[in-house]
This record gives sequence, structure tokens and C-alpha cells, in this order.
Amino acid sequence: MSVTDKYTGIPLPRNGDQVRRRLQEAALELYATNGFDQTTTAEIATRAGVTERTFFRHFADKREVFFEGEAALIAMLVDGVHCAPDGDAPMEVLLHAFRSVVALVEANRPFLEPRQKVIEAIPALRERALAKAAAVTAALSAALVERGVDYPLAMLAAQTGIAAFGYAASTWHGDSSSGLASHLDRAFAHLHELAQSTGLAKRRATKK
Repeated sequence: MSVTDKYTGIPLPRNGDQVRRRLQEAALELYATNGFDQTTTAEIATRAGVTERTFFRHFADKREVFFEGEAALIAMLVDGVHCAPDGDAPMEVLLHAFRSVVALVEANRPFLEPRQKVIEAIPALRERALAKAAAVTAALSAALVERGVDYPLAMLAAQTGIAAFGYAASTWHGDSSSGLASHLDRAFAHLHELAQSTGLAKRRATKK
């Protein structure tokens, strides 16, 4: 037996995850066509086939509709840090953590690519994205500290790792011939190459 919205009589998806995804997709369509400032939560709810009250049961505001799931992502990344092999260097630990969320990110690719374009075009969403990135960085650095990494190094590693993950995601969006994991491995390999070249340059400068 199908369940209908209490106020509209419209059939509802079977679970909360599907309701959230319908709201996210509706917001994506409206922000892209009408603009963020011109779109209301009521319009998003109507496009998704639910009521505005249902919208606010899932999201705090019309910015947060694009960032639902961040808490779960952070939890997975932190668990990835904790589960990394003992003795791994901080960047190896972070690569292990980012690999643990590859399947989740790849499964959401049809939504993530157009979402990123909308975020880049809307200042209010870029601001929220930066705040979310800061939260991920803080969580990763704290997890590294728990593994015995000094805080300054842990923060630097987390910031660098987030940048590498962002670079990998960007190149992956532009190249569907290989999976995100391959782009992620290459990004961290480039970091290793940069570190080595920096060390070589310093040694050469010392000899002069």
C-alpha cells in the first residue's frame, strides 16, 4: 500500500533517503533555471511532490539541501583514518581514508557533477561548501592526532589531503575513462613527487 503526503495527497517515496534525494534534485533544477535567491523552499517542495513542512523535516534551509550527507561522509573518512595500517605516514593514512569513500562518491556522480556547477555559480553555496570543507579538515586532523601525529603536521596533512582529493575529483569529472580511485592515486603520487623535488632543490641549494 502506497503512502501519500498528509497535506497534498501525493504518493511519497518509500523512505527518507528517497525523499531527500527528490528534494535535492528539485533544488538542483530550480537553482540552475531560476537562480538560488529566487527559489523558495516551498517551490522546492512542490517540485519534489511533498510539502514545505516535509522539506524542513529533512533540511534546515535551502542551502543545506545541497550538503546533506556530509556528517556521514566525515564519519566514514575518520573511520578510514582509524583503520589505516599501523606505521603508515600521515599522507598514506589519508589516502587510505579517501579510498574508503570512493564507492559512495562514484554512486552519486550523476548528482554531484551538476551540483558542483551550481555551487560554483552561487556565493551563498560556495560559502557553505567552504565551511563544510573546514569541518572535514578539522575532523581528519583530529583523527591523525589520535594516531600520534603532532597537531601542526596533522592539520597541514589534512589540508593538503583535502586539496588532493578535490583535484582528483575534478580530473575524474572531466575523464570518465577511469574511476575516481585511479585519479586519487595519481593525485597523491603527484604530491609525493612534489615533496621529493622540493627536497632535492633544497639539497642542491645547500651545496652551493
